[in-house]
Amino acid sequence: MNGPTAEGQKHGRGTKGGRRGTTAEGRKLTRSFSWLALLGTLLVIAGIVGLIYTGVATLTSMLLFGWLLLIGGIVGLAHAIESRGTNYFWLGVVVAALNLAAGVVVIRHPEGTAEALTMFAALLFLTGGVFRLVGSVVVRGPQMGWTLLQGAFGLLLGLLVLFDWPHSSLYVLGVFFSLALLFDGLGLVAVGVGGRRIVSMVSDRLDVPGPATDSPPKAPDDGQK
Repeated sequence: MNGPTAEGQKHGRGTKGGRRGTTAEGRKLTRSFSWLALLGTLLVIAGIVGLIYTGVATLTSMLLFGWLLLIGGIVGLAHAIESRGTNYFWLGVVVAALNLAAGVVVIRHPEGTAEALTMFAALLFLTGGVFRLVGSVVVRGPQMGWTLLQGAFGLLLGLLVLFDWPHSSLYVLGVFFSLALLFDGLGLVAVGVGGRRIVSMVSDRLDVPGPATDSPPKAPDDGQK
């Protein structure tokens, strides 16, 4: 009689310990998803502010781009020095020097860099729109209408940016940068909220008590022997 009861008590304690461990892991996951949702909210706020103040967003994006180039050049130079004596050394030094020079130029002249990048973006929109229009007319595939619409939109956007250049450099890159922040933030918020919901559902199912397994077995009735 004592054997099954002891085993049932051990099983019950093991189940409770497993549930406590699962609950702790669920709390950690919930906290992680909460931080992810908070980060997404901050990115959404930054994107909305950037869409309101596009000039500030453009300068901010240029400065961030310049510092990224500068840091990348420093890291690349350190990596090249560590690999001296190999064929990669001179290539790494040249690439690192170009990144350092570009980073310094972008940080010292963010307005001029914004104008150059805006012109480059306008030319990309123009060439992409023309190639889509010509390709859709020549190929005449099943997605011809959608490809024509994309090509016309790219061509129109490129012309609008190009005709308003260099004034368009004050807001075009800022708008793109802010939209990227906004959509990335919305994605993080969706992942965080959805993750919290899934963890809560799983925790609720694990917290449901199962059938009792630690009750002692009943002794046989002596009158029925």
